[in-house]
This record gives sequence, C-alpha cells and structure tokens, in this order.
Amino acid sequence: MTKKELRNIYRQKRAGLGEAEIEKMQDLILICFQQLSLPFLHYLHTYLPMHVQKEVDTYPVMEFLKFSNPGLHVVVPKTDPENNSMIHYIYDEHTVLTKSRYNIMEPETGLTVSAGDIDMVLVPLLAFDEQGNRVGYGKGCYDRFLAQCRKDVIKAGLSFFEAESRIDDTDEFDIPLTYCITPQKVYEF
Repeated sequence: MTKKELRNIYRQKRAGLGEAEIEKMQDLILICFQQLSLPFLHYLHTYLPMHVQKEVDTYPVMEFLKFSNPGLHVVVPKTDPENNSMIHYIYDEHTVLTKSRYNIMEPETGLTVSAGDIDMVLVPLLAFDEQGNRVGYGKGCYDRFLAQCRKDVIKAGLSFFEAESRIDDTDEFDIPLTYCITPQKVYEF
C-alpha cells in the first residue's frame, strides 16, 4: 500500500480506539520498551503527543528514560511551517508550551540543541513496515531532521499497531527506524 492509503487507514484505526484500550496498550508499549538494551543517553528528542490524534503517549517512556539515564536532557521540536524544518529545545519544568497551527504543543523559546548532539529520537508515525520504513503525517519534517543527526542516533517509533509487510512508495529521503515498539513486540531493523 502507499503512504497515502496507509495514512487514511491508520487514522481511522486510531479513531476507533477506546480510552480503556489505549490505556492498556500504552502500558504494554512501556513494558516492551523497557526490554530494549540501550546505551547511556544524554539527549532524548521526543514528540509531544497529540491526544486528539490518539498518538502513543511519550511521557511514560520519557520518565523511564530519565530514571535510567540520570541527567538526561529531553529535547522537543518547534516546527517552522514555512519550510517544515525544526528547531530543537530543551524541555524541562520551565518550558512554556503553546499550541502550533497544527495543534501540536511546542516550546515558545528556550535553550536550543544541535541535531548532532541527540542520542535517541522518539519518532511520530501513523504506520510502519517490516523494513523499518514509517508513514508520518506527510510534511517530511522528521526525515529532514533525522538526516541531520549522527549516523548512530537511535530512531524509535511507538505504535499501537503491528507492522505492515511493505510500504510501496518509499524513496531515498525516507530514513528507516532503528526500532518500533508496539504492545506486542519490539521490532529491530
């Protein structure tokens, strides 16, 4: 299937999820995530979940990683809608968030971090395949950002659903995931 087809299917699948079902799957994703054998992390880049879109909540994973990596800096993006690029800000108790025109909570300002400093990225997605390719929201922001990161950056997706066998229209600009964690398993690519 194409990215466009998968976007439509997985938006509908997410819309059909109930509150109790989401809560259970969130717990299972965290349990599976905790099984990863990760190096010590200094900088974690994460998206802030859009609950209206029923995205996987990144906060439990963030808290687990902060506990297991003392001194971990959490970094969140702010998107420039003119060119779909991102600026990366330290996210802490002092960060003031505002809603973007895409209804994403983003930092107003703060200390910026270079893409080259980031050790791990929690990458938003709608669907993914068995090769680690992902379907995002179609703006290309994360692929551009991941291209600026170090080659050894860990790219982890979180999904309520299992992998598709193949995304038909991937291209050379698509950057595959390192892992994708679902309620059932950890996919390693």
